[in-house]
Amino acid sequence: MIICIDSGNTRIKWGVRDADVWLAQGALSHAEIADLGALLSKWKPSSVWLSNVAGANALAGIFQALMPWQTLIREVKSSAGGHGVRNGYENPAQLGVDRWCALIGARGMTAAACLVVMAGTATTIDTLDASGQFHGGLILPGPDLMRRALARDTAALPLASGEHAVCPRNTDDAIISGCLEAQLGAIERAFTRIAGEPDAVCLLSGGAAYMLAPQLSIPHRLIENLVLEGLARQGLAQDS
Repeated sequence: MIICIDSGNTRIKWGVRDADVWLAQGALSHAEIADLGALLSKWKPSSVWLSNVAGANALAGIFQALMPWQTLIREVKSSAGGHGVRNGYENPAQLGVDRWCALIGARGMTAAACLVVMAGTATTIDTLDASGQFHGGLILPGPDLMRRALARDTAALPLASGEHAVCPRNTDDAIISGCLEAQLGAIERAFTRIAGEPDAVCLLSGGAAYMLAPQLSIPHRLIENLVLEGLARQGLAQDS
């Protein structure tokens, strides 16, 4: 049994994995980080696998919360290759560890070429071919970050709370629709580069994934948490 922790910019997601089965999963805010140990105290893991992109303070808080298990914590770093994925970044170590874990998770779910989309605070759109080569990817502000930027950096636009529409007829809907369409356009444009490959698919994960998925016109699958899936693949391989 292993515990996987995905410390993202907005939330900390965790899961308890035994072989091919998730025994439990959950999420909490960074303000609730001290509760992490209590949430997981009933489990007796052989190791704890951690992906952290939230900075040094979050990392210290996680180690403090998991004091009884500190010797079991394995903080994952991006590397040049592993678990069926080859890292095509110019400097492999500079690839965000969440993206690296998501790619490893995606490789465990399909042997076909795929677009790996993490739709969170930021949206990342990464291309993985059928051989396991990661060719690179895109980073853009997520829908909520776009929405907040318009409210913060313009004089007349609100912090919109409208709905997606094909032809919006009010400002709130226009902002929400514009932010979503920007995400969808980037994803669908990136997918055209692999669309001719057999069984090519977009694997979509993250907090904003459920807003994007109904509007996508490409083959896609919603995955609850690709980062946790990637952490589990690494942890189970190490423990086997």
